[in-house]
Order: sequence, then structure tokens, then C-alpha cells
Amino acid sequence: MDKLKEECGVVGIFDPSKESDVAFDAYLALYALQHRGQDSAGIVVNDKGVMKSYKDLGLVPDVFTPETFNSLGHGQMAIGHARYATTGYLSRENAQPLLINHIKGSLAIAHNGNLTNAAELREELELEGAIFHTTNDTEVISYMITKERLKAPTIEKSVENALQRIKGAYSLVIMSPKKLIAARDPWGIRPLCMGETESGKIVFASETCALDTLGVKFVRDVKPGEIIIVEKGKITSVDTHCKSKGNMCVFEYVYFARQDSVIEGASVHKARILAGKYLAMEHPVEADIVIGVPDSGLDAALGYSRESGIPYDVGFIKNRYIGRTFIQDSQKKRENSVRIKLNVIKEVVEGKRVVMVDDSIVRGTTSGRIVKLLREAGAKEVHVRISAPPFTDPCYFGVDIDSKENLIACKMSIEDIGKAIFADSLGYLSVEHVKAIPQGASCDFCVGCFTGKYPIDVPQDVRKNKFEMPIELEEENNEQ
Repeated sequence: MDKLKEECGVVGIFDPSKESDVAFDAYLALYALQHRGQDSAGIVVNDKGVMKSYKDLGLVPDVFTPETFNSLGHGQMAIGHARYATTGYLSRENAQPLLINHIKGSLAIAHNGNLTNAAELREELELEGAIFHTTNDTEVISYMITKERLKAPTIEKSVENALQRIKGAYSLVIMSPKKLIAARDPWGIRPLCMGETESGKIVFASETCALDTLGVKFVRDVKPGEIIIVEKGKITSVDTHCKSKGNMCVFEYVYFARQDSVIEGASVHKARILAGKYLAMEHPVEADIVIGVPDSGLDAALGYSRESGIPYDVGFIKNRYIGRTFIQDSQKKRENSVRIKLNVIKEVVEGKRVVMVDDSIVRGTTSGRIVKLLREAGAKEVHVRISAPPFTDPCYFGVDIDSKENLIACKMSIEDIGKAIFADSLGYLSVEHVKAIPQGASCDFCVGCFTGKYPIDVPQDVRKNKFEMPIELEEENNEQ
């Protein structure tokens, strides 16, 4: 499917209760965050300083079984991760959390985001003798922390020192034998929040929907640049990295986050409703019905309907039992993938002028197939409205946009894109309005993928799999 991939989800849990089952709590939290990553999942449990880990490729309920929970045992702390591979090949070795044993103890780490200087740091570490087992940014972070741990008096000081060298986007949960640590980059590009129960359970998670699943009360978002340490239930904060009020990725509100989450004080559901309202204001059209493409297009379609006065209805049924491993080994199967994942309710659209609201167009292939489905079901007209601006530039912070040549908006005008996807008209939300949809948010927003202007400096030439070097290039470098 021609859709962006959902970054990653992280969770960290401290529970002082003797009856705690932090492994199962982490499992439930990752289940709630499954939309953020479907490639792999993992949990590390800390039982009185002894860490046990299990991770594998697949969805959360497929990775964790009664047998795997028995292998994890019980403890007072746990961290978990659901991954989509924005950097590094899809392999079990690249699954997280990473568990590292070093001369001063052990360390478990899970990371959401992408570093902009990971290749530079990795080369530096390799020249010092470091041996890497993965191809993801997270192992670079873990090496930087353990390197600093040899000199620093505490794990939190080593994290603080290591983050001075790290650039880019990161929301981290880190676990030492005695402490649970959460950290966020100084620009706050990726979300991370904290919750607590009356009994003293403390939870960090990528989204508030994970807290809701555990029955944990939301306390606040981790501040951009903040490091929070939990030790024996006591919470302390280090704010030496805090530089600004943050630049949250605005696409969290458009697509990535679950609609029942609240990020930086702004409701995702309300943001999408507002996106639809602004779309109707910017791109009105005479039509009979408004429908949304599941799932993130539904709220925006409702907002479009309310503002335009055009009736809203359910136009698509989504098959929710198709995993990301669905076989598409031929062009015919790839073409049929849309039919398997989405089916049009013919009675809703037949003979109608339809406004179809979706969250984005990347390459245009999926949008064209969906429009064709509507026409085959008898839609008289199809007017496509997109609740985000056109993608014109790569993302360096954890979203799977890595080359301009694959972006249809870099090749065609909006009018030509509309023709290419067989729409009667096409309208995108403006950059001005996409930044306005998270009402009440306590931050600014990164819109670099729409404008080419980023909150921090970005590398000019970075491949998605930046740590995988072709054999011929490796041999050439060795000869020089």
C-alpha cells in the first residue's frame, strides 16, 4: 500500500507492587501502540537487577505468547518497543529493546526517532574498536551511553553526557538495574508522555492511549530535552538539554497517532476534525456525500461534512485482519491489495458525486486504485481532498520519506496529480492550516516534509539503510 509507515512506539514501566506483572502491562501498552510499528516487538523485564528479554519479528500478539511471558518472569520494571524499520533492515537483530551488558552492569534501551549524525558517530566508535550487531540508530545511542558510563558517576549522568553528542529525533526509555529513565530530544519532534497511578505505578509511553489502556492517569508530556529518572518510585528531572518549547512532527496529528490520544495538550481527534473543516473552507465543491478513507481519513471527512453541509456517510469497509506480511510478489497481487484491504459500500456511493477525504498521497498509486474502486461502484464524480499538504521533501526524523524521486508531488502539479489518480478534482490542506489544527498544543511544529525547512540542520545525503554498505563499495573503501 502506498502509505507512510508509522515510526515506532515505546513504553517504560515502574511498579512497586509485589504483585506487579510489568511484562503483561508492557504487552498491553504495546498493543495500544501497535499502529506505530508492525515489523517487530520486544520487552525487557528487570527483576531486582536481573534483566530478561524477548523480542521477535511480527505483531505484538504474535510475538508474545504464554510461553514467552513465562520466560520473562516478574519484576518491578520493564521497557517495550513496537518497531517499524525507518532505518536498518527488517531483521530480528534490529528488533528492540536492545539489551547490553558492559563492565559497569547492564542497560536496556528502546528508541523512537532517527538520528541525523548516527553514521558519523558510528564511524567514530568503530575506529575505537566498537563492534556493531545491528544496523539501527539505537545501538549507536547505547554505545554512546555505555562509553560515557565508564567515566560518569551515575547512569543518568552518562545519559546526559551522551545526549550532548547526539543530534536528531529521539524519544527514549532506558533501564539500568536500579533505574528507569525517559529522555526526549531538545526539539521534541517525537512524542513521549508520563502517567502515574495512586499506588505509585509510573508509566512512560509514546501516546496517552497506552496510559488509558493500563488505567494510568496522564500526568504530563516529557518536556523537549528533559531527562526523567525513576528510582524506587522517586521521580527526578534533569533539564540541562531543554532549549525550546519543541517542534512536534505535525504528521502525528494528521496520521500517525491514534485518534484517542492527546499529544502536547492537543486532541488528535479534534485536530483531524479541524483539518477537514479547513479543507472544506479551502477547497469547496458541489457534491452529494462525503466519505473518508479508513482510518485517519474518517475524522477529517466528518470535519469536511460539518463545515460544508454535505452529508457524511461510511463509504469503505476496512479488512482489519490483513497483516503487513500479506504476500504481494507480483504486480497483479499488488493491484489487488487495495481490494483486499478496502471494499466500497456500493449503495452509499452509486450515482453520487463523492468527496473522498484521505490523509496523504505519497506516490499516488494507492490513491488511484481507491478512486477506481469508487468509480467501479458507480460513483458519478470523485473529488479527492487530502488533510495534509503535498510531500515535497524527505524526513530525517523517523518517518519513511527518504527520496524526492518517489514523491509524486515532486514530479507533477496538483492538477496533473488529480488526473493521474483519476479524480475529478484534488485539493490539499495548506501548510498554514496544517500547523493550526493541533489547537491548544504547547509546542511549535516540524513541517519539513512539506516545506524543506527543518527545525534543525539535516544531512544532505543519507540513505535510508545508511549502515548497509554494498560489498563492492566496502572493498573499494578498504583498498583506499
